[in-house]
Amino acid sequence: MSVIEIRGLSKKFGKNVVLDNIDLVIHEGDVVAIIGPSGTGKSTLLRSINLLEKPEKGTIKINDQEIDLTTRSAREKLELRKNTEMVFQQFNLFKNRTALENVMEGLMVVKKLKKSEARSIAEKHLQKVGMGDRLSHYPRHLSGGQQQRVAIARALAMDPKLLLMDEPTSALDPELVSEVLITIKKAAQEGNTILLVTHEMNFVRNVANRIIFLENGKIVADGTPKEIFDNPKNQRLKEFLVKIHMLESADYTI
Repeated sequence: MSVIEIRGLSKKFGKNVVLDNIDLVIHEGDVVAIIGPSGTGKSTLLRSINLLEKPEKGTIKINDQEIDLTTRSAREKLELRKNTEMVFQQFNLFKNRTALENVMEGLMVVKKLKKSEARSIAEKHLQKVGMGDRLSHYPRHLSGGQQQRVAIARALAMDPKLLLMDEPTSALDPELVSEVLITIKKAAQEGNTILLVTHEMNFVRNVANRIIFLENGKIVADGTPKEIFDNPKNQRLKEFLVKIHMLESADYTI
């Protein structure tokens, strides 16, 4: 079973250290959820892995090839982006292209597939996420949940080694969240390797096989859902879980 290894990943904004020497090994088929307070570097971690942010140092080993994440090499950037795909909070669909065309784009531009082959793959993945009847619809004619499902289909169509999801339900109305979570759960059940930032804790408990708690740019807890939620060892993690009501609140004497 192949693994993805991230070593020594560090990122600063000015003097503010956002990621502090992160080491992370992800096995094929893992669904790893990153949780933690706002501002602890969760989204920056995903963006640095995909080179949307440029870290000060760090490497990623993927497909047995080690890539320096500070690289200026166009070839290495392309190689990394062929193997990782990002699902964003705000969907990031091309507004002037249909759902089908949005999914086909990367297949033709990055993977250099013929239009007919790209169309076949795109249709298959849109069917999988329940959007087979919306192929010719433009983003403005789709709900937020439908747009995010197109974005997930676009990412999965590229057959990435690692699927990065940055709070994929945070921009949705509450009633639309479940349809996207069902789509992500199905992608996980099909064996996709996923690194996910989310605040949907009940979903994390039921779908992730591993949870990382990030605090001040460091991994301070790493375990199974049972270990993290039912038997947390780290005091800061306990405090966080109490605040989000995943543990019983402490008794207070006044």
